[in-house]
Parts: sequence; C-alpha cells; structure tokens
Amino acid sequence: MRQGFLKGLIVGMLLNTAFAGGVDLPKGLIALDGRPAPALKLKNMDDASYDLSKAKGSWVLVHFWATWCGPCRRELPTVQRMRKKLSSLAFKLILVNTAEDDDTVFSFLPTVAPELDTLMDRDGSVTDTWQPRGLPATFFVDPQGKLRYIALGGRVWDSVDYLTFIKGLLKSTP
Repeated sequence: MRQGFLKGLIVGMLLNTAFAGGVDLPKGLIALDGRPAPALKLKNMDDASYDLSKAKGSWVLVHFWATWCGPCRRELPTVQRMRKKLSSLAFKLILVNTAEDDDTVFSFLPTVAPELDTLMDRDGSVTDTWQPRGLPATFFVDPQGKLRYIALGGRVWDSVDYLTFIKGLLKSTP
C-alpha cells in the first residue's frame, strides 16, 4: 500500500505544473495521480456519521490532524478562517482527528478553532489507510472522488494563495 502512495506522490510531483482553473499551485501543494480516494466512514463526537463516498459532485478537503501536533495547533485557526472566507462556495471541509480520545479533542478544539467540527478516527485505522505521511496533512478530493492534491505540513490556509487556488478549483468544476 505504501509503495502505491509513494508512486502516486512521485507521479504527482512530475505533474506539479498542473493548475486549477488557470491558477498555479501554491507553494507546498503537490499534485497527485488521480487515484480513487480511500474509504472514509467516521463519526464525530456527537455520533453523527460521515461517508466520503456520498460527497461525490463536490470538492472535499480532508484534513488529518492531532492535538499533540504543534503545526496542527498553529494551523487550525487558519483552517477555520479559510472555511469562513469560503463559506459561500460549494466545497466540503472534513477534519479527521487521528487516534485521540473524545475528551482530549473536546477540551482542545474549542480553544483554537471553536467553529470547526472533527471526525474521530479513534483507532487510527482510517489514517493508516490514507497514509498522510505525517501531520497535518490535507488531501484535495475532486468531485469524482479522486485524490488530486496533497499539502504536507502546516499551512496558512487563509492566505491569498490558498484561497485563490481553492476558488479556482471550484470555478473549474462543471
């Protein structure tokens, strides 16, 4: 499985001249090879279920994070601001907490990004399947359910470059 991810990452790096709606990739975003996104069926802390396969037709950002991850802690407020700035656009932002308990996440998340909700990958099995290669990691899943881009490590998601890129993706979607 890991070989497949590495092959996709290398192919994506070769394709890194890709663009969305005429907008160049921001620094740190890597184009992937368009393989189908792995399954993602999880619940949030309120026991509400989410199934990525039901999101076809929309761009989905799948963001893996943990409370112990310093870059994640710094990045989450920018994720919240990005979501707010793009709230009128049709895309989904899915946060996946990796292998932590509800009490830890419940006491942490409101202190850095109180408007965000997260899915709970309590045993880490979904994270293992997606193989994010470290945290934080954000995958861009296209409307057909294929992996198109990945951002490894922390980002300032509400910066002009990322906002422009995401808007370009959404405009290029039929």
